[in-house]
Amino acid sequence: MELPAVSLKAIILVHWLLTVWGCMNYMLPVSYAWGNFSVLAVGIWAIVQRDSLDAITMFLTGLLLTVLTDIIHISIFYPSREYLSDAKRFSIGMAIFSLLLKPVSCYLVYRMYRERGGECTFNIGVAGAGQDRSSYEPIDQPDAPPQWPSSDKAAQPLY
Repeated sequence: MELPAVSLKAIILVHWLLTVWGCMNYMLPVSYAWGNFSVLAVGIWAIVQRDSLDAITMFLTGLLLTVLTDIIHISIFYPSREYLSDAKRFSIGMAIFSLLLKPVSCYLVYRMYRERGGECTFNIGVAGAGQDRSSYEPIDQPDAPPQWPSSDKAAQPLY
């Protein structure tokens, strides 16, 4: 199933709104706001420079890191039942919704990264080391100079 093309502006706008609503009650620490808003600022950089692979790579990396930090923030600072008002419930709900939406956003941003010409080359060096020797040239043994004209070709007439 092919996902529809989504604008980077729409992704940033949705996450900005959910982050604002998540920070509404000062229940989450300031580091939650700083982390999410700084990643959204990098996303604005990715909008401004449409051809920059660095901008979209940093935005994707920031989104992936905020998934981890959001899980930590929400799990540590989730209030107990007696301190959970309706406004706090809404605020934490929007933070959780933003967290659940981030993997989808990461996938869409990754597709934009590929459209901008980025490649996903994940090579740890163990699996393919020494396998392809088609372009290998030994430097310790000099090759014999090529014979001209080649003896395997028929002589062509001069014009």
